[in-house]
Amino acid sequence: MANHIHLGKSDVSVNPIGLGANAVGGHNIYPNMLDEEQGRNVVRTALDNGIDHLDTAYIYGPERSEELIGEVAKEYKRENIVIATKGSNQFVGGETVVDNSPSFLKEAVDASLRRLKTDYIDLFYIHYPDENTPKAEAVGALKELKDQGKIRAIGVSNFSIDQLKEANKDGYVDVFQGEYNLLIREAEQTLLPYTAQENITFIPYFPLESGLLAGKYNEEDTFADVRARRPSFQGENFKRNLEKVNQLRAIATAKEAEIAHIVLAWYFSRPSLDAIIPGAKRPEQVANNLKVADVHLTEDEIEQIDRIFPKV
Repeated sequence: MANHIHLGKSDVSVNPIGLGANAVGGHNIYPNMLDEEQGRNVVRTALDNGIDHLDTAYIYGPERSEELIGEVAKEYKRENIVIATKGSNQFVGGETVVDNSPSFLKEAVDASLRRLKTDYIDLFYIHYPDENTPKAEAVGALKELKDQGKIRAIGVSNFSIDQLKEANKDGYVDVFQGEYNLLIREAEQTLLPYTAQENITFIPYFPLESGLLAGKYNEEDTFADVRARRPSFQGENFKRNLEKVNQLRAIATAKEAEIAHIVLAWYFSRPSLDAIIPGAKRPEQVANNLKVADVHLTEDEIEQIDRIFPKV
């Protein structure tokens, strides 16, 4: 694993292991579960241990995650931190509306800059596609902001392959963030080949499928939160997935690592997947995520994992 990698065609370089910060101030995602000072300490622990890539979004909180990261970033040298954030959502009459119009995206970037207490954002994503705005036009607005020095790299998230191709018509997209893990491998059919071909960094979210791929659960576990609605956690499917995860235990034991580290290390064998952003609610989880850097899988182990989790 490289010490640092460049994000797409940009001049932004990051430690391949970053921090997904939706549990830093993301009170709407984890209601009544988050302590803000602990969230600040999660960010401090990341920065103190060489994790420089912090991934947040307007919708985490909403707004609060960006604000907390902005507070902590002031304690460090700004040039040593890579802040990634996302915008496209706004609340209208209590409803969440997605807007990719150039005027709204420019307002969203300015609002994020204020919350983050910084004069530039290293990586700004269009968080979700809307139904109306031509994607190349939306990305063109971000290119203008990049030329002005307000952002350094351009990302899109949750786009379909056709939307991504349209967004990248002029070659401006540096990073794509989308759902991908050992249980949900559809991205390998079209997205990963395209991002590899176009020199776009692919960053997966839900890399551990809400803890299922970390070997944390057994058949007796039940869930009343967002996991209860995910197909991976339903009935027989859940049991089959637990059996697959259990087969990774031998590799983990041989490497004196945890199952989560084996899974995260496997992702680096995929084309264009050069960075991961595992989340953390507690500082000790941040330090644990860094152990992935010490796991080196052989070609045989990579193929073995591939066979345990066959593509759909």
